[in-house]
Amino acid sequence: MSVHAAWERIERWMARHAPRSLALLAPPATPADIAALDAVLRFETPPALAESLRRHNGLTGRANLFPDAAPLSATSIAEHYETCMDVAEDVNGFDPDPETGEPWWDPWWVPFCADNGDALVVDLRPGPGHGRLGMARHAAGGDFTDGYPPLGPYLTAIADTLDHGGTVGSRHPYLTVDDELWWSLPGGTGLNGTPLRPAPRLR
Repeated sequence: MSVHAAWERIERWMARHAPRSLALLAPPATPADIAALDAVLRFETPPALAESLRRHNGLTGRANLFPDAAPLSATSIAEHYETCMDVAEDVNGFDPDPETGEPWWDPWWVPFCADNGDALVVDLRPGPGHGRLGMARHAAGGDFTDGYPPLGPYLTAIADTLDHGGTVGSRHPYLTVDDELWWSLPGGTGLNGTPLRPAPRLR
């Protein structure tokens, strides 16, 4: 399923069950937004990510709309990328960790979502893992042990879970008391003293 089709399904579910969350999805990125990101990366934005940004250029406010972190705008992607490149240069963060084999950061990682310094990245390094998603954790570096699929299938997995139930990775969708989408561990019952309820399936 294409990125566009996955987003359509996610939007349809939100329109029915979490309209306040739907309202937080930003308008599409412009060609100038994508070109500016390309200039920072010094290579073309991955096609699936560019397609996603052309659908929604991040969020207009803070929200927990995705299982792992909040989707970033093109500008925020560029800022996160530049920050990680600068830090990695200062701390030898491009060198592989002897235990995990992954560096703290790699120039071929493109952040897609971020939360508290951790980023869900698209891995563009050559090889069998090209295009997969993984976490770049600010305290530990690259982590691809969860075996996330490429971006298109990841968005499709979110749409499937909203429509039919289940989890994405270790996260299950819930609704807050304000009918906003919230992802948490299965069995979650509350958020800041208020109850969570399992997100309804698409009917």
